[in-house]
This record gives sequence, C-alpha cells and structure tokens, in this order.
Amino acid sequence: MGIKKESTRQTILRISIELFAQSGYANVSVRDIAQAVGIKPASLYYHFANKQTLYLASIEESFSLKAAVFSKVLALKEPAEIKLQHYIYALTQLASEDEAFRRLIQRELLDGDEKRMQYLAEKVFEKQFNALGNLLSEVEPNCDPIMSAISILSLVLYHLDNCTHSLFFKRP
Repeated sequence: MGIKKESTRQTILRISIELFAQSGYANVSVRDIAQAVGIKPASLYYHFANKQTLYLASIEESFSLKAAVFSKVLALKEPAEIKLQHYIYALTQLASEDEAFRRLIQRELLDGDEKRMQYLAEKVFEKQFNALGNLLSEVEPNCDPIMSAISILSLVLYHLDNCTHSLFFKRP
C-alpha cells in the first residue's frame, strides 16, 4: 500500500493553522491562504464558506488531535491526583511540541471576538474543559473547578512562552 495523499481540505487546514497561529485572524486573508496552498480563492470557498468558517475549522482540527490524548489520560484507572499529574504533563508536552496550537489558543484568548469565543467554548473545548473541571473537583471538592482549570491552562501556556529553560522541555 502506498502513502495516502493529503486531501485539499486537509492541506488548507494545515496551512491555515500555521498562518492563523503566526499572524492572527485579522492579519490573514483568504487570498493569503489560497496562495500558500497553491489554489485560487474560489477553490478555497468550495471547501469553506468563508474565512470565519475556515478559522473555526482550523482551531477544531488543531484541538481535535490533542483532545484524544486528554481523553485517554482522563480515562486512566488511577487516583484523581495521579490523573491530574498525567493531564498536566500531557498538556505541557503537547503545547510544547505544537507551537501553532499554543499560539492559536493564546491568540483566541487575547484577540477573539465574543461570537467566536462562544462557539469554541460550546463546540470545541467544552467536553474537555468540563472533564478537567470534574477531575479537579475529585482532587479538591472545595475548589472552584472552572478557576482551577483556567489557572492550570494559563500556567502551562505562560511557562512555555516565558521561560527559556524547563526541566523537561527545552525551547529551540
């Protein structure tokens, strides 16, 4: 069997993830993406209705690859404290290995409009975020699981972007 060729839609998503992560939603046009993919803008519209749809699909695609890892960690037959350690390690590892993913999340948190943030919260991140909150409630029933989850995510992302050295992960 030969290697399966990447579909045009997958190529568009892969390149869009990189461009949106690098420059942000407002600074990337459909024409920029089409040119980077090597297609005409009209061909891009065959796969995605508009820039907003493409952007959301890019974030969904980037996160879906990580969600499977988080689900696997959360399904471990371990005490909650051990699962939380594995979760934080997995988050740190995934975010350190995929700068585009990390930047997309950070850009959306800093620059995202309310409608996009609402969509992402409900359609992309909700299941994983709630699962993390449930785990945190198991670890410490008296904590606010939402604030604790946000704190963990923020600390990991901050650490990866602002530290030049890490015990486990070195920046290139």
